[in-house]
Amino acid sequence: MPTIYPFTAIVGQERMKRALILNAVDPRIGGVLIRGERGTAKSTAARALAALLPMVKVIRDCRFGCDPERPHTWCTECRERDAIEIELRPTPFVNLPVSATEDRVVGTLDIEKAIRKGERQFEPGVLAAANRGLLYIDEVNLLDDHVVDLLLDSAAMGMNIVEREGISFSHPARFILVGTMNPEEGDLRPQLLDRFALSVDILGIRDARERVQIMEYNLAFEADPEGFREQWLPREKELSARIEAARELLCHVTYTKRDLLSIAALSTSLHVDGHRADLVILKTAIAHAAFERRTAITERDIALAAELAFPHRIKKGPFHQQDVSYTELQERIEQLQGAQMESGETQPVPEEDSETKEKKKPVM
Repeated sequence: MPTIYPFTAIVGQERMKRALILNAVDPRIGGVLIRGERGTAKSTAARALAALLPMVKVIRDCRFGCDPERPHTWCTECRERDAIEIELRPTPFVNLPVSATEDRVVGTLDIEKAIRKGERQFEPGVLAAANRGLLYIDEVNLLDDHVVDLLLDSAAMGMNIVEREGISFSHPARFILVGTMNPEEGDLRPQLLDRFALSVDILGIRDARERVQIMEYNLAFEADPEGFREQWLPREKELSARIEAARELLCHVTYTKRDLLSIAALSTSLHVDGHRADLVILKTAIAHAAFERRTAITERDIALAAELAFPHRIKKGPFHQQDVSYTELQERIEQLQGAQMESGETQPVPEEDSETKEKKKPVM
């Protein structure tokens, strides 16, 4: 197995790395679309993230990597078992080819065997292999729209259900979805674009010193991949442990009514269609707070989340066809809150409510 370039050795591209890490903390965010020119470490970052993620606890011999601690998500086969054993597996990394068909993605049921012998035979697809791992789609804009729809539906539901001729089979399909594309080769339809939770537009690094550092790191990796990775192993382990701790903390992160108002007002002020962006920002802000070892979200978390949720959703307004910066978004949040308080259009959250944080509830 080839040595994977360390995630922590990727120079620059902080926004892309943040989007990937937050999706690793909470895959329910809904994936990230990375748009950029060739040679900007898009595929390298996706592979490197999967390589550093913690081992996952699974049911032994399960073809779908079911989580023993979440029985309600088990596949049809695990639900029919008399007893289960537990083992640890590396986080899967699955690369979906552009030529993938629907059956290759969702899996197939052998209808003939079911009818003739009464046996339910299911051949797993890509969604089964990617469960509790990272599903990477290079040149996602060249993938058949129907297949992209299936992937995004499964990412949102966390479950793959295959039904043929009255016969049904289900298994969990919870994965970190990472799509990359070069905009010069065409874009995704707006309906599909909006369903990617986060989006990052990246360019080649312009700073000469950082470009030199990239060359030095790559030459060192090519000369001695194992030795180079060994040098970065302490940082890799530190980041892996931090992601694992954030996952544990996730369900304890809280938010207030005022936080929800800030998110809603921000989306409204930038003329963002629909409500998906609001939910994405909330989930991403919660994941960011957990990653920073905090149990309550702040305006900074909201601004950093919005910076990742808005680039592919804003159609008009002051940020149209511009880079949406964290500083601008934070200033806008503060302005909106001030305007609401002055105008009285939105009543401030009562002090007793602002003191008492609302517990986060899973938003599927």
